[in-house]
Amino acid sequence: MQAAPRLVILDRDGTINEDRDDYVKSLDEWVPIPGALEAIARLNHAGWQVVIATNQSGLGRGLFDMAALNAMHARMHQLLMQMGGRIEAVFFCPHTPDDQCGCRKPQPGLFAAIAQRFNVDLRGVPMAGDMPRDLLAGVAVGCQPHLLRTGQGARLTEQELAELRARAPGLQVHDDLGAFADALIARSLAEDAARECPPAGQQTAGSPGGRQLQAEVVLEDAR
Repeated sequence: MQAAPRLVILDRDGTINEDRDDYVKSLDEWVPIPGALEAIARLNHAGWQVVIATNQSGLGRGLFDMAALNAMHARMHQLLMQMGGRIEAVFFCPHTPDDQCGCRKPQPGLFAAIAQRFNVDLRGVPMAGDMPRDLLAGVAVGCQPHLLRTGQGARLTEQELAELRARAPGLQVHDDLGAFADALIARSLAEDAARECPPAGQQTAGSPGGRQLQAEVVLEDAR
């Protein structure tokens, strides 16, 4: 596998759109969280490719069908396009807990599929979601865990948050997807600046005696 490109993995319900206790079952019930789509567009404009990994057990429960799911995602893509943003791919698990599959988060099957599809090592890739199971699935493959205090994340108690920190080393907490995007963009800009202006005495590729640096990998346009 190649080194991780600028790829970020997001949950869907409670992260990008409002969650519902009775499941998001139709286009009318798919309501973007204020600022979430704009945050994705900002990530895109900063050079990040965005992929979604989402549990959609409503399919397995018979609460909605693929036509309804496709309609929700078509609306999401359409709204993002108007902002100059895009989602590279949506990976979803249609199973219920009783199915005991390997792709329903917190199992890492969706993440393994993402790694295979994009031919990348997911170690160090940021993953943001509103539920512990989102982050634990990412941690299982080496992703950086980012908890959002939207959706189910807004309901976590301090005790539950402490337990999550113990299971997800390096956990970072953000108010919402917009705050996460801003932090990630700021960090990447700082890293880029550090690479362009190495400390005094440090040699870079092309300088006399410098080591050959590994080229950055950029995913091809999925369209």
